Amino acid sequence: MTSQGDLPRGERTRQRILNAAQDLFTRQGYHGTSMRQIANKAGLAVAGVYNHFASKEEVFVAVFHANHPIHEFIPALEKFNSEDVEAFIAEAVELMTGALEKRPQFLNLLFIEVVEFSNVHVGDIFMDVYPTIIAVVQRVQAKNRDRLKPYPLPILARMFMAVFFSYYLSEVLFAPKAPPDFKQNAKHYFLDVFLRGILQQP
Repeated sequence: MTSQGDLPRGERTRQRILNAAQDLFTRQGYHGTSMRQIANKAGLAVAGVYNHFASKEEVFVAVFHANHPIHEFIPALEKFNSEDVEAFIAEAVELMTGALEKRPQFLNLLFIEVVEFSNVHVGDIFMDVYPTIIAVVQRVQAKNRDRLKPYPLPILARMFMAVFFSYYLSEVLFAPKAPPDFKQNAKHYFLDVFLRGILQQP
């Protein structure tokens, strides 16, 4: 997860707990992992874990937050200078893909969140950054108003996320065993469908 480096002792201990928990959660699931297992893997007594976290769920939330790519993706997108819609969408895809590639364990954590927590925490994270997402989309829409259909800003953001995650999930779940033409230029075609649809223009 995070290099412990020169962190204060308490923070180093907290990081050991999170690293141990992340490994156990991704291999065993949330309900299959106990606080005692986390403590043992972190080299602590169970009471040492409770000194930093009130519950196992609190540990999971901390691991999930630390691995969520949105914390890297949104600040980077805010700094992106070009407001041309094609350049913006292409950069957004590259940023999100890069952030996820650095976090191969995130998909496992996301499935745990969906299956074992019914999306409780991921929704909270999304709502924390939602105003920033809308502000970024609004900036791009304002510069491309003559080119974009007048969809509501939240719908534009939602459509982009839907297209991106369909690309990402199909890449992770199916592409490794799929024939070459399933993967060739896939990112380009997904972007083109998002921007122009699949029907020939008259």
